[in-house]
Amino acid sequence: MSSPESVPSAASSAPSAPSSVSATVYRDVRPFGGAVAELVAVDGVLVDAVPDGAAVEVVEGGGRMALPTLVDAHIHPDKTSWGEPWHSRRAAAGIGEYVEGDVELARAMPTPVGERALRLMSHAAAQGTRAMRAHADVAPAFGLSGLEGLAEAREKLRGIVDVELVAFPQHGVVRAPGVTELLEEAATSGLITHVGGIDPAGFDAERGAADGEQLGTVFALAERHGLGLDIHLHDRGETGLAPLRDIAARARALGLQGRVTVSHAFAVAQLSGHELDAMADVLSGAGVALTTVALSATTILPFRRLAERGVRVGLGSDGVRDSWSPFGNADMLHRAWLAGWALRARLDEELAACFELAAHGGAELLGLDRADLRPGAPADFMLVDGECVPQAVVDVPRRDLVVRAGRIVARGGALV
Repeated sequence: MSSPESVPSAASSAPSAPSSVSATVYRDVRPFGGAVAELVAVDGVLVDAVPDGAAVEVVEGGGRMALPTLVDAHIHPDKTSWGEPWHSRRAAAGIGEYVEGDVELARAMPTPVGERALRLMSHAAAQGTRAMRAHADVAPAFGLSGLEGLAEAREKLRGIVDVELVAFPQHGVVRAPGVTELLEEAATSGLITHVGGIDPAGFDAERGAADGEQLGTVFALAERHGLGLDIHLHDRGETGLAPLRDIAARARALGLQGRVTVSHAFAVAQLSGHELDAMADVLSGAGVALTTVALSATTILPFRRLAERGVRVGLGSDGVRDSWSPFGNADMLHRAWLAGWALRARLDEELAACFELAAHGGAELLGLDRADLRPGAPADFMLVDGECVPQAVVDVPRRDLVVRAGRIVARGGALV
């Protein structure tokens, strides 16, 4: 197939009165691999037809498949070594040792966090990510430098990728003196949309600390400053389930339904049958959402079953080439592939569900309009070679064209 290219239409080349309306027509594309059609974008939204008198630009799609762009519901750009010299990782046991590795890697890299984050976030956008929820470590070792660096990158990518920022206490709140004050500073900085938390019953449970002290701190911050919450729960079994029930109860009591997310929730991934349904009902009733990162068959959330019970679930990259792991690439289509692999997907409907999770699960979680290629939807889509959605999940084709709000932002995997 030929490369997609922009050409003037007859309407735009003929002399005419100046028009205040402009339209971009993406011609010869196949939405979701179906029949050949045109996608018409006006003011960042898809419309049925070109408005009368509009100035028109035509982009030839070359018969490529049009797919919605994707949402990364959980990523840590501040930790990345993407594009940096290779970093050899040492063995680590438990979150405490991984956290020490974070500090060592941050000190070893010569590139400022803002530059590293921009490099990774730009790459993600060029692969078709239209929005992300980005976590930045807030701890005495870093202060607010991670948040500030991500905020700089967010500003440079404005109009290309939407970014929510989470002040994440990776080192703990109770066990790390000074973190509460840093979270308060972050909450008043105007930089963040969410405050985070981490394993209050496991990692962040110091002897002598009051039960629920971390959750009390972060919920109070969120309520006081009008922020959302995104709490990492890696703990399994009852150590993970008890805080999850506590989080749901606090969300209901404080009227924070729809503003609380729990990331990973490995304890939920261990549930099945009636136990899974009962926990899903607790979360749905409290408006608590979940994110999963498809790490393995034992940790990926049963997102289809959870969605049937009314729980919003998003998919994310997590860490990308950081001290925790040398893997990751911030490509959400590849992450959909990983979800299919972890779930041993074979059927078309199973593979398509993984794409839906990457495209629409995160969008719902972030409160974004669904980019489903229908008239009235955001003009956010990508053009790829392929026959159908399941094949795209398996093949992970190159993103030949990425369109955001109707305009081309990337070609061939690179921002324009």
